[in-house]
Amino acid sequence: MEKDISKIDKNLKVSSSFDENDILFFDVRNDPFKIYGLYNYKKETVFKRMPDDIAKAASEGVGILNYNTTGGRVRLKTTSRYIAIKAKMPSVTVLPHMTLAGTSGFDLYINNDGKSTYYKTFMPPVGMEDGYESIIYFNDNRERDLTINFPLYNDVSDLYIGLQETAILKKGDSYKYKNPVLYYGSSITQGGCASRPGNSYQAIISRMLDCDYINFGFSGNAKGEDEIVDYMSELNMSVFVCDYDHNAPSVEHLIHTHGSIYKRFREKNPELPIIFISKPDFNPYEFCDIQRRNVIYSTYINAINEGDKNVYYIDGQSLFKDDGRDSCTVDGCHPNDLGFMRMAETIGYIIKKVIK
Repeated sequence: MEKDISKIDKNLKVSSSFDENDILFFDVRNDPFKIYGLYNYKKETVFKRMPDDIAKAASEGVGILNYNTTGGRVRLKTTSRYIAIKAKMPSVTVLPHMTLAGTSGFDLYINNDGKSTYYKTFMPPVGMEDGYESIIYFNDNRERDLTINFPLYNDVSDLYIGLQETAILKKGDSYKYKNPVLYYGSSITQGGCASRPGNSYQAIISRMLDCDYINFGFSGNAKGEDEIVDYMSELNMSVFVCDYDHNAPSVEHLIHTHGSIYKRFREKNPELPIIFISKPDFNPYEFCDIQRRNVIYSTYINAINEGDKNVYYIDGQSLFKDDGRDSCTVDGCHPNDLGFMRMAETIGYIIKKVIK
């Protein structure tokens, strides 16, 4: 017999409707809201990370995953005593090894003097089909600077923010580092399997350094295609993190594409800091893993030998560290929140040194 645990423990109940009589909804595509990490959000009918023609030219998979809103954020300031959302989602992603809050949820942070602190999650209800609504309350009406993170593995066509009708609504603070850090890689880069959006390693680094970012993690489909590499290399960015390893289908494919990614970026961005990372779930007893790591390290060494002084290498084996390493993943591959925090500490340390 199916049991509704929320009837036993009220803390597990998910708010999916509300009756506030002073609520007013706003479309986040309009001012004064500012959206980060998503492409041309004011004009596109569905939120996405890059133009459709680029994503589809890369592969069918990238064309589909482009609509996953990982890395998307909306910022605002308000004196409302509550904040509600109405999210429209064309499809709902359910993964066996990832929470619904991670794939499909929005989480809320309060920003104060460059420090962003988690408050609560707009928790998606089990069984939702085309989106959901949720509300979070504050203790008073003081002005708060807020960040809401979009889902990691879901499509979102529309997002509306509900506030008290009499509340002040203003533009949220900008990031200290306005040129975004650009990340490219696999499902791990996309955020699988963080428990909620704010726990991806990029989001953690963003809060550590108060920096904007763009997440081009494409689950199972980051294969270094020319179309997507050329597009990325033309973007305005502060740092490029090449977290590309896992999805290359073979060592030979990685050899063919990894060094090429570096050359294409360096040609367009002579002074850009570039960080190469090998996969975190490295197995020293797997010859293929050793070969793949050697390919990535070779790209770095070749760049150094050619006189490049703005390239950096992080051995993926170091990301989960040694003590408690076996507790850093959900399935032996995808990081949990502990794994992502350790990744953020190591990668964030390098980004902090090179970001401008």
